[in-house]
Amino acid sequence: MSAGSSSSSESSGGLATKWKVLIGIGVYLAVIVVVYLIAPPIPPHPFEPVKEFELDPWIPIYVGGLDLSINKAVVFVFAACAITAIGMLYIANRMQARPNRVQTAVEAAYDLTRNQLTLSNMDQTMGARWFPLIGTLFLFIIVSNLIGYLPLPTNMHETIPVFGIELPALAVYAATANISVPLVLTLVVWFGYNIQGIVRKGPREYFRGWIPAGTPDNVFAKAGLFLIESISHFVRVISLSVRLFANLLAGHLLILFMAGGLAVILGIAAVGALTLPVAVAFFIFEIVLIAGLQAFIFAILTAIYVGEATSEH
Repeated sequence: MSAGSSSSSESSGGLATKWKVLIGIGVYLAVIVVVYLIAPPIPPHPFEPVKEFELDPWIPIYVGGLDLSINKAVVFVFAACAITAIGMLYIANRMQARPNRVQTAVEAAYDLTRNQLTLSNMDQTMGARWFPLIGTLFLFIIVSNLIGYLPLPTNMHETIPVFGIELPALAVYAATANISVPLVLTLVVWFGYNIQGIVRKGPREYFRGWIPAGTPDNVFAKAGLFLIESISHFVRVISLSVRLFANLLAGHLLILFMAGGLAVILGIAAVGALTLPVAVAFFIFEIVLIAGLQAFIFAILTAIYVGEATSEH
């Protein structure tokens, strides 16, 4: 028994895992202390995180009193649309009997959106009709979210000198972190499922379905329940759009603060050395979980709302 533990200790360098962890933490803290002692204070610099999300016109376009300027959000929406459409067409035209990893991932996304999200929440007829929209929403949102975690030169308020040329600083931004984009997607879903329910059942039967079965035959009870259900339908516009927007915005702000924003605010370089690993952890967490999870939630809620509006009972 002791020989086995001894050989295990020797194969791992003679130190137990807990001691390696403690030594690593100690070295990391020592580096922070050294940085604090030798690094000069950060000069005063106005840091306003909100500016990272301001939409300055890149190509001003005004038609009468209407502002149709091309800004950062418009470019990111076009980029997400182009990558989604071109990427799916490229893969679809090169399908193989023995799929590679990219094809396998796309087929998994197809199966998820078609069978697990769409057909599990509505009948075959409605599923065939609504699957293209639900699948497109899922792919567009996840692509847009992932683009939002690529550091790109989009910060027009800060510049970096490169060979004498002042270039925009790197920043992270997602079209879905702008409330207008999730709101438009939500309005398409909201009007779509309500219109589909009215077309399938007729206006009278559709709105009668907003009153739960088994409600007492009382005018005030039915009116109260109908009012509550009406409010819940309008609240869906807020919950569906704000959920996506708020999660992406909060994630970007956390990464921004932890990656150096907090150090600039406090004027202490050592704070950056302390918070940078946290920023990396947030970055990985956002890419791995939040980007896909928010796309999944938006798509499945769309399927649930359509299924609820078109179901017989």
